[in-house]
Amino acid sequence: MVTSKTEPKGPDWLTLPEGSRVLPFLVILVFTSLPSGWYPGAEFWNYAIKIVVTAGLLVWLRPWLPEMKWAVSPEALGVGLAIAALWIACEVWIPTSSQLMGWFESGLSKMPKAKLTDPWNPVAFFKEAPAVGWGLVGVRVVGRSVIVPLVEEVFYRSFVYRMLIDSKFTQVDLSTYRPVAFYGTSLLFGMAHGDLWIPGIVCGMAYQWLVLRRNRLGDAITAHAVTNLVISVWTIQRGEWRFT
Repeated sequence: MVTSKTEPKGPDWLTLPEGSRVLPFLVILVFTSLPSGWYPGAEFWNYAIKIVVTAGLLVWLRPWLPEMKWAVSPEALGVGLAIAALWIACEVWIPTSSQLMGWFESGLSKMPKAKLTDPWNPVAFFKEAPAVGWGLVGVRVVGRSVIVPLVEEVFYRSFVYRMLIDSKFTQVDLSTYRPVAFYGTSLLFGMAHGDLWIPGIVCGMAYQWLVLRRNRLGDAITAHAVTNLVISVWTIQRGEWRFT
């Protein structure tokens, strides 16, 4: 199944299939790179603005993203839950890249605990206005569980994966397996998650497997959403804000 043979009419840059698949990812990247100390609470408000802007962008670009459709399957739910469990376990049992660097810098005698930055916790920051804090937490949950899966799966599993196979990527079936594209995309996805690069790589491989198995993007979108939703629930109920 080829996801798209023709593109609807639109602005010149949007008629290129790359444009609609890359732009939402770039918008998220730009907002994420904004300085957290720009103004009080910037890291919280910037995230909320980012999600609203990206959601509107996805609605506008929907005609140019035929593969961006939700799909539910037992495999999608199972992978989503398994990756969430792995993600939480890796935080406890597997050293981060910062810890590994500290290990090599201090020698092999011990594994120092990496210095952690303050967790993303709007409830604590807006303790005088709890409704604002919890409202921003709600935006975070929606952003991670709905918007981010759509953007990242379209970018990594649909665009990057197929582009590594053929520059005319819309002519490549989503079920097409190529080792370089499979492992290359998973590696890029993992490294984009910083210290948690190990579960990130496994996560990328699992989501790509769903796309290959079902020849559609929807199962990976659902699995990604389930993973992030479970981690968000864990964060809120246990106060483990580092998972944000």
